[in-house]
Amino acid sequence: MIDGVSTALNTSVEYATNSKSDLDKDSFLKLMIAQLQNQDPLEPMDGSDYSAQLAQFSSLEQLQNINDSLNMSLDANYLLTQSITNTMTAGLIGKEVKIAGDTVKYEGQDETIIGYNLIAPAHEVEINIYDSNNVKVKTFDDLELEAGQYKLNWDFTDNDGNKVNVGDYRVEIKAKNLGLTPMEVAQYFVGIIDGVRFSPNGTSLVVNDLEYSISDVFEVLEGSQSSNVTEETTEEEAELEDEEDKSYLDPPIRLKDDDIFSNKL
Repeated sequence: MIDGVSTALNTSVEYATNSKSDLDKDSFLKLMIAQLQNQDPLEPMDGSDYSAQLAQFSSLEQLQNINDSLNMSLDANYLLTQSITNTMTAGLIGKEVKIAGDTVKYEGQDETIIGYNLIAPAHEVEINIYDSNNVKVKTFDDLELEAGQYKLNWDFTDNDGNKVNVGDYRVEIKAKNLGLTPMEVAQYFVGIIDGVRFSPNGTSLVVNDLEYSISDVFEVLEGSQSSNVTEETTEEEAELEDEEDKSYLDPPIRLKDDDIFSNKL
């Protein structure tokens, strides 16, 4: 009879171990109680073994509490980091950014700005745009050849002047140096950050009516709108300064004797 109980206990313990590899403290405590209830009365559990199991139970509980504390700390740090990121990202509105990649999604927006960088003078530069079926829809070949950074506006029209269909379009830039050897050209997209959107999946930037992840942005520049405002303000201040400087040219005001006499009275 005792052997049957022991066999049943071993089977239940083995089943529990196979079904749940990571035992929590509650499962560990239930197993220990079941072992005490089903022990052999003629050969009870040794006190030292019982103390060792209690020590293991205590260690397991402490480790689980430490794990819970670490998880809570990680969650708090993540929320704090996300809050700081959201605050700093909101300050990027109006800034011009460079977005890594060679594919743009057309969803009805007016245009997109293609940026590229020539590290050396080129003999020829050609930009081809392909749709999702790898069909060429647009070609630009009358481009600058000197070394430098350039921008190209594409209004989402094909070579015939018709608007392309909604979808993804891949930009390919080919260039040859003065020795007619193919050269590397860094390409990207350029746009002004119009807004910031927050979601459970993270923070995204709205550029040219499209959403981009912060990780897609590799350079932030000053927005063109803010620079124009600065120039206009500077011109107004200069005009005011000119008027103040010319004030000394006005003729002096002369008072008549009657005015002086009346003031004394």
